[in-house]
Amino acid sequence: MTKITGIKTSRRQFLAATSALTAAAATGLARPAYAQQYPSQDIHFICAFPAGSGADLIVRFFADKIRPAAGKNIIVENRVGAGGNLAIEYIARAKPDGHTVLIHGGNAIAGMMSLLKNPPVDTAKTIQLAATINRQAFMFIVDAKSPYKTIDDLTKAMIAKGDKASYATNTVDATVMGEIYKAKTGVKAVEVAYKTATDTVNDMLSGALDYAVHNPIFALSQHKEGKMRILGVGSNERLLAVPDLPTMTEQGIPMNVIGWWSASVPAGTPKEAVNAINKWFVDAVGTPEAKTFLNNGGGDPLISTVDQAQQMMLKDIDNWRDYVKLAKITPQG
Repeated sequence: MTKITGIKTSRRQFLAATSALTAAAATGLARPAYAQQYPSQDIHFICAFPAGSGADLIVRFFADKIRPAAGKNIIVENRVGAGGNLAIEYIARAKPDGHTVLIHGGNAIAGMMSLLKNPPVDTAKTIQLAATINRQAFMFIVDAKSPYKTIDDLTKAMIAKGDKASYATNTVDATVMGEIYKAKTGVKAVEVAYKTATDTVNDMLSGALDYAVHNPIFALSQHKEGKMRILGVGSNERLLAVPDLPTMTEQGIPMNVIGWWSASVPAGTPKEAVNAINKWFVDAVGTPEAKTFLNNGGGDPLISTVDQAQQMMLKDIDNWRDYVKLAKITPQG
């Protein structure tokens, strides 16, 4: 007889038990403790912008939708600063256990690598995308009282005005799209950068500006109020949220500068946690309520696998190198 930890058993029984455990592990029956425990504590959804902002509304919407599936409290944490880069750096340096999730633009995570002279983190190596949420595109708009009904109308008029033409932007995405438009058409309009989209309204309505490039939420709200007319969408295909609006591409000016929201975690987060987060978002984004919510903001639901999401970010890192060169943007810092 062989004595093990105070329990008498035969050598045959001991070997049989050991073989059974080995077989169970090989077939996946013996699962790691982490997979059974996740999530084991409150989950923090990180928002890069202030409470009450459009970004904050998106984060809180999905926190509410996902909380029942997660089975844990989800705390929305606003980490504001540096145009969203503070939150990106925070998630890259967070503990990789799946309990800290950044809800932010995947294109912004990618763009940071080219928009900063010395990025604090290498997003390709330090951040793992877990899921995608939506895709949306900026829009070219004019005063609703203007004679321009199409992009072609606008282009002909702007070429005639030369460098006396002007347009408004207030984000890097808008700057990039404005430069692509000029490069493709020969328009020489002067960019006027504003702090917020709202700041451009008076100058647009007074005729001081010829056109503007703005985010879909602002552009659609102005369009619905009858103040502005949307001439084109910056995606390469029509958005289901606004199917009646033509793209710049179909009007002869190819571009596909889109914003897309994602859920990301620190690189090295266990696969079980990443897959769980992906499933939560796939299920939430696929609901009719989420579709309505995202469509109202000018975006389409975007569902992907973990690998597809990561590849989107890596591709956008390359895209933004080209955008920054095209728009002649000087990296900050």
